[in-house]
Amino acid sequence: MKTIYTCFPEGKHKVLTMSYDDGKLADRKLVAIFNQYGIKGTFHINAGLFQDERRIKPDEFQELYRGHEVSCHTYTHPTIARCPMEQVIRQVLMDREELEKIMNYPIRGLSYPNGSYSKEIMEVLPKLGIRYSRVVGNTDNFELPKNYLEWKATCHHNHNLLSLGQEFINLHKTQYLYMMYVWGHSYEFDDKGNWDLIEDFCKLVSGKEDIWYATNIQIVDYMEAADRLQFAADMSFVYNPSVQKVWLSVDKEIVAIPGGEQIRL
Repeated sequence: MKTIYTCFPEGKHKVLTMSYDDGKLADRKLVAIFNQYGIKGTFHINAGLFQDERRIKPDEFQELYRGHEVSCHTYTHPTIARCPMEQVIRQVLMDREELEKIMNYPIRGLSYPNGSYSKEIMEVLPKLGIRYSRVVGNTDNFELPKNYLEWKATCHHNHNLLSLGQEFINLHKTQYLYMMYVWGHSYEFDDKGNWDLIEDFCKLVSGKEDIWYATNIQIVDYMEAADRLQFAADMSFVYNPSVQKVWLSVDKEIVAIPGGEQIRL
């Protein structure tokens, strides 16, 4: 019997993603560092707070965040677990609507404002078009989430970032999928005067052949496509009903399954 494993794109077994909230002016410097080192980030924005002079204005978004992901953070950043569900729904949908007008693509992610959420909120988010949402805290590990609507990062950037980064790049067992997920706020680098931390991290993890550099939604979409693969009972072939290409390891040989095609294994 063949041993078949799901891989990340190009047969990689590790993925790195970054997640930053609030869309404040320090995003400009953070994005420049990400771009320099080929790192991909997701930026969670409150569309109702653009009047704040400390925040990036909408006319800058498309160019600044090109190649990255803009995601929801609710319209005005309330502690939503204390809010009526009607308000939660409006906070998410108004944020989505405004950000979609700016970015001209579907906005399908969220990070919970103030880390506030509940089981009831998680249950309603898919009905609002939200596919994932990040919570606060650190897992200190490299596992993929069991529930993308309760997605906890590996670490905040002020929590063992370089040691965890070194551990991540040293991982070599290809029978596992590993994810390193870093979160924070770009203005914290100004507050603590530690921009060298994130630059050192990006330099450490950049350009690795076994790491996929992805946004939050790219990970969700890819894993969903991988889950939709349809295998023959005897594992002799596989059909990919999605548009997105998916990669497999078949007895240690990397095989690409194009969207809409059936491949013999």
